[in-house]
Amino acid sequence: MAFAPKSILAAVDGSERAAGVLATARDLAVRYGTGLSVLRVVAGTHEFPPAAAFVYADDLDARLRQAAFDELSELLAEVPDACATAIVRVGDPWRTILAVADELAVELIVIGSHGYGGWDRLLGTTADKVVNLAHRDVLVVHGPRRPG
Repeated sequence: MAFAPKSILAAVDGSERAAGVLATARDLAVRYGTGLSVLRVVAGTHEFPPAAAFVYADDLDARLRQAAFDELSELLAEVPDACATAIVRVGDPWRTILAVADELAVELIVIGSHGYGGWDRLLGTTADKVVNLAHRDVLVVHGPRRPG
């Protein structure tokens, strides 16, 4: 019996791998005729838009969410036939991905892999934590293979 998820959550970030993660999730959603939700988590100060330096603290959360939503909307527009629900949240990425997956009761999380470097070797990556702590299946999309 083959696994056919009834609902999929694609967790994307601002990296160049986001389009590949979304394309993979979209292909699975189309293949299995299932719902697709696409999540973008705003993690913290390293994602502040330049305009944030001139905003009152009360407006910062809303501006971060709006910038992430705009970015996510552009990404969805680039993927043909992406019939997806866009979700933007502020929080710790791996915790937020798991919380949204639980909230939506999805059967599959699709997430991108990022190579280990620096602190990631000690603390683990977002994908690492999602894979190890999720209560559902997780598909990790790796970047394109390099020749040689």
